[in-house]
Amino acid sequence: MPIPEEFIQELKSRCDIAEVVSSYVTLKKAGRGLVGLCPFHNEKSPSFSVSPENGFFHCFGCGVGGDVISFIKRIENLDYVEAVKLLAQRAGMTVPEDNRHEGMAALKTRIYEANREAARFFHRQLYAPGGKEALAYLRKRRLTEKTIIHFGLGYSPGSRFELVNHLRSKGFSPSEMVQANLASLSRNGNPFDRFSDRVMFPIIDLRGNVIGFGGRIMSDIKPKYLNTAETPVFNKSRNLFALQFAKNKAKGRLILVEGYMDVIALHQAGFENTVATLGTALTQEQATIIKRYCDEVVLCYDADEAGQKATARAIDILRPTGLKLKILTVPDGKDPDEFIKAHGDQGPARFRRLLENSGNDVEFRLRKLRSRFNTEITEQRVAFLTEAAKLTATLENTIEQDVYISRLSEELNVEKNAIRQMVRKYSRYQNREYARKEQREIQRKISARDDRINTEKTFHLRAANAEEALLALMLTNADVAASVCPALSPERFMTSFNRKVYEVIRERIGRGADCTLMNISGVFSDQEMNAIAGMLASHPREPDPPAAAREYIQVLEDESQMLTPEQIVAADDQTLMEQLQKMKEKKK
Repeated sequence: MPIPEEFIQELKSRCDIAEVVSSYVTLKKAGRGLVGLCPFHNEKSPSFSVSPENGFFHCFGCGVGGDVISFIKRIENLDYVEAVKLLAQRAGMTVPEDNRHEGMAALKTRIYEANREAARFFHRQLYAPGGKEALAYLRKRRLTEKTIIHFGLGYSPGSRFELVNHLRSKGFSPSEMVQANLASLSRNGNPFDRFSDRVMFPIIDLRGNVIGFGGRIMSDIKPKYLNTAETPVFNKSRNLFALQFAKNKAKGRLILVEGYMDVIALHQAGFENTVATLGTALTQEQATIIKRYCDEVVLCYDADEAGQKATARAIDILRPTGLKLKILTVPDGKDPDEFIKAHGDQGPARFRRLLENSGNDVEFRLRKLRSRFNTEITEQRVAFLTEAAKLTATLENTIEQDVYISRLSEELNVEKNAIRQMVRKYSRYQNREYARKEQREIQRKISARDDRINTEKTFHLRAANAEEALLALMLTNADVAASVCPALSPERFMTSFNRKVYEVIRERIGRGADCTLMNISGVFSDQEMNAIAGMLASHPREPDPPAAAREYIQVLEDESQMLTPEQIVAADDQTLMEQLQKMKEKKK
């Protein structure tokens, strides 16, 4: 049976949404609610709001919203049952047994168990005769026994059936192995190991679950590294390698590197605040996660062309978060692991000096620009200054702008005012572009043409806006909800989604149940909850709720009598004249 509704409501009543959200987001008082920077997308001005009174959150920037369970689901990347368990633990409650033998929650549990068993298997194989070469490789990379155990490193045997057979002996089905991406199916439908003859790096989430693996090949077969594909418990864009260790050592700063071995080598050298992406370029989701644990990021990617391009992409993603950025370039084209080993016992101390002397992202980008131009040639000096001015114009802090204007002036022997005028010119241009973009975004939202939840809204804007205002009023005012339901038929709603929300409210009112966003959240998907929370956030408290409800209902009555575009095309002259008369009367 599912988790009882009574338990869910008790859980929500004990978990104050403001308190829960405040453990992830810095909130400030704003009227009757709270505001802060959204933890789900990059922004500089707060558009994320929390209503403790009505138990919901909503971001006007990216559109996410919902109740306290919705928030935990999204920020911790959990499913519904996992989010309930986390909140229950926080509230000191025990989740009733729900006898789950099927469904996504049960599958995730089995995948976690299979991954944990696989990690133990790989670690044992590293010390078995077949793992001799893999163990020698790790020791050649100067990893200590303590480090190997700390990271749970292992080896996947060359035979394609040893892990499959082991997991089968532990009760795991071929389907579970395949869905965990630990196995693939042959043409005959038989499972075989996905990882073969590889040094294995377990990927562990913040709750200590093994969610996937990275494997480095021990031969010349490509690819060199193979990672777990996306599974119900693993999304490489939403996780970072070794964050479960680094978050406790961050002290306001994280070091971001490219690969598993760089992370492990730096941790062993004492830089335990190091993390890495998982075989992919840095993503917006990862940047948002990083911001939760630090104020400053040091980018330490490889010095080759690919590494420098990755650094530039990472800067574009990280800078809008408001994080301070530093760029550490390892000398002689080495990666951090090679650099530390090349300097023996002095490796950690030398790397620390590099770390403390690393420049910020603006200096890095100016240096990259400089490398493209010969500033001894007048035309190229002008071209460099033009590009440098465009870059400086992107800096919001005018003091920071002035620092770089002064540096450019001294370096190239050009008047500061000339450079400043150029920077201001590009600043004005960028501000105009931003204003145009913001205006287009406002128009897009007003027209509702991109609404993926209520796709009919754009064709019935007046009615849909009245529907949403009425629904928000009912979800925050029990007396209004009780009076509206007997008087208003669901058929009066012109958009299907809003009608669905109204029917859920009506059903709860009909059986005497409470009806707030928290009470109805279990019925709707995450995207639908975003839309409903948006209704609540967009329609503030009415001074006279009953009168407002009557006004919204009247709008629905009026709109229901209007002809649709299809009906207008098919209508005769008499019908059109009657329609025009109704419109004239409504204007009066």
